[in-house]
Amino acid sequence: MFVVWLTGPSGAGKTTLAKALAEEFQSLGYAVEVLDGDGIRSRLYPDLGFSKEEREMHNRVVVEMAKLLAKNGVITIVAVIAPYRRWREYARKEIGKFVEVYLRCSLEERIRRDPKGLYRRALNGEIKGLTGLDGEYEEPENPELVLDTDRLSVEEEVGAVIEKVREMGLI
Repeated sequence: MFVVWLTGPSGAGKTTLAKALAEEFQSLGYAVEVLDGDGIRSRLYPDLGFSKEEREMHNRVVVEMAKLLAKNGVITIVAVIAPYRRWREYARKEIGKFVEVYLRCSLEERIRRDPKGLYRRALNGEIKGLTGLDGEYEEPENPELVLDTDRLSVEEEVGAVIEKVREMGLI
């Protein structure tokens, strides 16, 4: 099978799209798993921080999990910020059948959504280095798909991903 890798700053809509995509793939009869970056962190290594080295270790674990799932016939949807191009390219190379989807969303909309309260805390000076605010995020240079999540509905985003994987001959 293949991996749909959703990337974008916090609040861009990765988790929401991952859940909706999983439902759609399941309705089409496919085995699906969602690897959500926050969920993996909280279950496997809750004390892991957000330094560049810790993020790279986290991404390496996610890549290996995604690779194994896809190898065993499971469409795998990865929802992680993965702020560095180098690691997304590593994932592409390791996994093979890889669909990078960049969720582009304005800072204003991400601050408005703020599902985890991270932007509020960062703007109040409680946390520093929030990816996409004062922390680094390297936008993908050649993703298979770019979705402007501040303008599209979740249904439109799901439709665009399904169309892309069909176009690529993956389903």
